[in-house]
Amino acid sequence: MAGLRLGPLLRYVDGSSATVWAETDGPGTVEVRCPDGAGGTSGTFQVCGHHYALVRVTGLTPGTATPYEVHVDGERVWPLAREPFPPSVIRTPAGDDRARISFGSCRWASPPTGEPDPVGPDALDALAKRIAADPEGERPDVLLLLGDQVYADETSDATKEWLSARRDLSEPPGSQVADYEEYTHLYYESWLDPQVRWLLSTVPTCMIFDDHDVIDDWNTSASWVEDMRATSWWRERVLSGLMSYWVYQHLGNLSPADVEADPVYAAVRDTSDGTGALRDLAARAEADATAVRWSYRRDFGRVRLVMVDSRAARVLEEGRRSMLDREEADWLRAEVFDDRGSYDHLLVGTSLPWLLPHLVHDVEEWSSVLCRGDKGPRWARLGEKLRRAADLEHWSAFPDSFAELAEVLADAGSGPDAPATVCVLSGDVHHAYVAEPSWPGRAEPEARVVQLTCSPVHNSIPASMRVGFRFGWSSAARSLGRAFRRHGGLGQPPVGWRRTGGPWFGNQLMTLATRGRSSVLRLEHAREERGGVRLRRVMERHLSS
Repeated sequence: MAGLRLGPLLRYVDGSSATVWAETDGPGTVEVRCPDGAGGTSGTFQVCGHHYALVRVTGLTPGTATPYEVHVDGERVWPLAREPFPPSVIRTPAGDDRARISFGSCRWASPPTGEPDPVGPDALDALAKRIAADPEGERPDVLLLLGDQVYADETSDATKEWLSARRDLSEPPGSQVADYEEYTHLYYESWLDPQVRWLLSTVPTCMIFDDHDVIDDWNTSASWVEDMRATSWWRERVLSGLMSYWVYQHLGNLSPADVEADPVYAAVRDTSDGTGALRDLAARAEADATAVRWSYRRDFGRVRLVMVDSRAARVLEEGRRSMLDREEADWLRAEVFDDRGSYDHLLVGTSLPWLLPHLVHDVEEWSSVLCRGDKGPRWARLGEKLRRAADLEHWSAFPDSFAELAEVLADAGSGPDAPATVCVLSGDVHHAYVAEPSWPGRAEPEARVVQLTCSPVHNSIPASMRVGFRFGWSSAARSLGRAFRRHGGLGQPPVGWRRTGGPWFGNQLMTLATRGRSSVLRLEHAREERGGVRLRRVMERHLSS
């Protein structure tokens, strides 16, 4: 009889149904049971010797909190015995105009209970503790994890020891992960944390990858990809990263209808071993940015989320560089404008911030000019070195894409059907801030447009980078940035912007609470206090009334 290896994770939830993901330690039948007769059953599918199930739960009642159990081959495997947590529940929306969305990015796995934490308390642990202490109290309707759910290139000491028992770490890629089996270990290490495991079983999640889910600076440039493809280990690494992302993160992002319509899911389920079908998908995605769409859309009542892949959808050829390929960019605009009057708040989720400190933006745009060859081959070589060394690969390093997103956001926020807010949700940069754009030369949008950046959930930032980010927003930095722009022959960006909150540093989560057209933003830090880790409010403000 199979047992539960990892999970359950509560993923998609609507008024009457949900999906629950689980990994088992062998083939079997996974059943989710609810006391009111709701539930669902699914057989497992196999990838690289591991077994998974995505169970569709039906028969739920809108506006209720329904406890559930997980059974494998008829034996109860969840909840675990002797765990000090309340029952895992599926909370279905009531169909009203309220929503609560928490978000953040960049989470190293927490050390085992009782061991010192080198990067401070985990914000997800703190959120789990608060919900467990008051199960009927405030909790997110959904948790958005905006990248770097695992760190394939920065492994823990425990993982390094585990890797060393498998292979010689003096051979590339050393203590970084090399294949699918090693990726499964990363997820196991991260999601088996008792508090986080319970949290993910009872709060729905939406996810998107960023670079560390595969490797730092993933898809920075065409020459970077060329260099990586020349190594002996990269192909297995990137294919395994995409395969494991599909299994552990992407599949649960989709609605039940989209899951059932997915030909890859059908191919994986219809064979005794889905490894080949999934590897083919990963190979197509790695070879061609247009081959696979990782972006998706979700609606939470009167809130629309359009989650955008800003890593694998890139066009990297110099002279044609763009953050999103043409098909992906057209998809984004279509999802934003589809039935626009049906939502009061638009959220564009992208792991990388659209608006950065002004100096960082200017340097990134300047570097793109150098790398394109406008200043000659010597400057182009210097530009590429700087781009890789300083991680100059955000939206501002793709100036045409930056401008196109600015236009989409302005158009989305304008006109009689405009929502109250248009929020770009991002992480990556290991601090939090609020920035607000303006559009010189055109009418300002009716909606309030804001960049909301929140990271890390559980990571660290050197003191030197804190100083650098603070300086990046200063008037002196803006003057320095103008010098870079002059050297690059650059005009003014299509938008101006100002920082209206932050920067804040620490392990943190942002929460956007909406009711009709009103919205309130809150930032909370995880802090170690007497009695354990707590989330403490740092900032709260109204974005719209």
